[in-house]
Amino acid sequence: MECQKEKNLTKCPCSYEPCNKKGICCECISYHLKSRQLPGCCFSKEAERTYDRSFEHFARLVKDKKI
Repeated sequence: MECQKEKNLTKCPCSYEPCNKKGICCECISYHLKSRQLPGCCFSKEAERTYDRSFEHFARLVKDKKI
């Protein structure tokens, strides 16, 4: 399977500018899962900008019906 980096970049909501995984979704997901996190694309724009990508933060947002 060929990486669709340029296409993925058009939809990537990550606001962390020095990220070297932008548009390379398989690397991004793998990186975050190792740290018990989800990638920024799983969060709303406001929640993503907090840089708290923890499972716990995601669960709170789901519980509060914010996602």
